[in-house]
Amino acid sequence: MMAQSDGQYSRRRWLFTILGLFLYVFDIWTDIGLALKYFQEGHYLWSGLTVMFVLTGLLVTQVFSCAWYWDDMSDALTYPERETTIQGLSKCELAVLHVCGIGIFTRYYLLLKKGIDVIWRPTNADTNEEKEVEHKKLFCMATDLSMLKLFEAFLENVPQLLLQIYILLGHDKGSAMQYLSMAFSFFSAAWALVDYRCCMRRSHPDIREMSSGLPTAIYLLYKVCTITSHILSYSLLLILSIYSTIALTVIWLLGTTWTHFLGTDFCKSRSLEMLYRAVIGVILMFTFFNVKGQNTKGEMTFYYFFYSVVNVAAPILLVFLKPGLEASTFLLVVIGLIFGGSVLGLVCLVMYYLFLHPKRESDEVDFASPGVVKETEATETVAMERVRNFLQP
Repeated sequence: MMAQSDGQYSRRRWLFTILGLFLYVFDIWTDIGLALKYFQEGHYLWSGLTVMFVLTGLLVTQVFSCAWYWDDMSDALTYPERETTIQGLSKCELAVLHVCGIGIFTRYYLLLKKGIDVIWRPTNADTNEEKEVEHKKLFCMATDLSMLKLFEAFLENVPQLLLQIYILLGHDKGSAMQYLSMAFSFFSAAWALVDYRCCMRRSHPDIREMSSGLPTAIYLLYKVCTITSHILSYSLLLILSIYSTIALTVIWLLGTTWTHFLGTDFCKSRSLEMLYRAVIGVILMFTFFNVKGQNTKGEMTFYYFFYSVVNVAAPILLVFLKPGLEASTFLLVVIGLIFGGSVLGLVCLVMYYLFLHPKRESDEVDFASPGVVKETEATETVAMERVRNFLQP
């Protein structure tokens, strides 16, 4: 049996995949349960918004998942030595699974099933090269899944947190189901961030994989603190005026427009590319992502300057425009979390990129196009190409 190394898909990674599936299922279950509770209580708007975020994340991830499968199979038609099905599933069968909303579960099933064959029941007859190819395929499957989970985190988990915090702070409507939904949304988003980061770094040979120790902890703390404090600030703005949704829409449009002018070419079709840019616009509402392989120190500095302005302005506006609200102990705690989270998050950001960030010659990207770089190995799959191209300058 091969020794488990950083170059192989380990049993620990396989078990973590099960943990990710557990979080995904229970996150959806608690959100649907909360929506039903709101509906029974007559809060139809809250129920509708809760369901809308679940369906948005589900729909968008199904679209990208099916498109990526079809891209892989189309490429297989170009290279006759490759299979024209995905583990026995044809294009039509995959389309049906995704229309039924179980495309992500299909990916989990195929990844876990192949993991059992490769890392739990390996055969000694395989050569080292064949084993390396099988482990590389596992990383391809895991990284595609982690990308989809990241999309889902910012389309469903993070907006869901914002909605539930707004309801909790502005309407004093806390319940056990609401707290449970918020907890699973929070942990699902945090897990998606770290899992994607680790998979992304593992997929590129020029960058050392991010250590699971201090670098991962600092990176997670940086992301969790900055995103959480930003969500809390947005919730305070919504409490001040429901018309703050217009400002949030403008921020989304600015992020989407910036992504458009960068000229991203992540998708093969223009319609999917526009959807991708809209998704990146949502992500940029809450955290910075480098979508092109260029030096982004200036853009990141400007982004977090704007982030700091919002996090400082929201509590100040609350104090001056609604002086009766800031006396609430809970709101005082929220304001403290905003300031504390902002400072801690920015400190962790600086620490990570100064001391813990694995180096390479050019800036890495968080997203990029799937068609820029040619294959470097005959055994490399299209999924690996997609991930490798995320990191090209």
